[in-house]
Amino acid sequence: MRAIPQTITDATDPVSVSTGPEPSLLRRRRAVEAATFVSRGSGLLATVLYLAGWLGAFDSRPQQPQLVAGCLVCIAVMAAGNVLALINFRRPGGPRYAALSACQVAGDLVVMSAIVAWFQVYSEMTTWPGLIIPIVGGALRHRLPGALLAWAATSTVFAVMVITSGDHVVRVDLPFAIAVHLFVALLSGTQSSAFDRQVKELDATRLALQYQASHDALTGLPNRARIAEYADRHAGREMTVLLLDLNGFKKVNDTLGHAVGDSLRREVGHRLSTGIRAGDMAGRLGGDEFVVLLPDTDPVAAAELSARLRTEIGRPMTIDGHEVSVRVSIGAAYRFAAEPTSLAALTAEADAAMYRDKTSRIPESAAHRTTLPSTA
Repeated sequence: MRAIPQTITDATDPVSVSTGPEPSLLRRRRAVEAATFVSRGSGLLATVLYLAGWLGAFDSRPQQPQLVAGCLVCIAVMAAGNVLALINFRRPGGPRYAALSACQVAGDLVVMSAIVAWFQVYSEMTTWPGLIIPIVGGALRHRLPGALLAWAATSTVFAVMVITSGDHVVRVDLPFAIAVHLFVALLSGTQSSAFDRQVKELDATRLALQYQASHDALTGLPNRARIAEYADRHAGREMTVLLLDLNGFKKVNDTLGHAVGDSLRREVGHRLSTGIRAGDMAGRLGGDEFVVLLPDTDPVAAAELSARLRTEIGRPMTIDGHEVSVRVSIGAAYRFAAEPTSLAALTAEADAAMYRDKTSRIPESAAHRTTLPSTA
């Protein structure tokens, strides 16, 4: 049996099973973007109020030009970060989500480093715990690697600030601060990585269940439910339905065993899937009956494809040392565009045509012979 593919798309199933991100992951991403937008917006508002002199004794600052410039830069960076957060909130599964997230983490790192440096040097406030914010942001967005990278960057900036500022900086135990930040990075990063693994496992399970519910377990072809869904999507369009029945399959199954019979049906399914055109669908109805749906196909084109499939399926195949060949009876039913004929009606009409095809031909039993391995 062929293994379930990771990406569920193939020539026989043009309406592929959804392979987008897990819905829970999208909800989590939106929650992260909303939270960072609100918190960053609060910081932006506080910075504006600080510049306006409503927070702190701004007019008494001797470094007013540098402070104004720094605040304006922080405002611009936070505003740009919120624009990126809005984009990610609207497209949590977009191809640029990771890149835009990295830009936000970098921006938050710059802003928080500037705020901590300013207050640690020019006030008596202890603000180094604020560097935890970009570390947690890196963990939420990029798991443990993101948290550790943010920790390394913030620790480097903080260490340089403490060493170069001398007596101007509030006394702080640098190793202790770095150790606390490392603990936060490891804790938040590990939690985020564990959640990411869980989401991936759930996503893989979801895809596998969707595949099993819509595909035949023996051949991997679409099953009745998938075929009906495909037909519904093409309602009102021109369509030809081919119904195929293997002649002599029962003799192969009874003589050589069910394992050979299963392998034979798998090989027939493979030949069907490789013999149809892109956009067509081949499926298995059960037993040794198969169906092919040909949208936008007239009877002439369908007859040509039917002849090719008859030849392809009739080619001998070697299974477990036995050379086996089967014949196939094919019936066709055609629907004009805009006709209301259902798939059930088309299948019934094709079934009647298939039995007429079976009885009109000279009876042909399946031929097989055992191929002995060479002793040379």
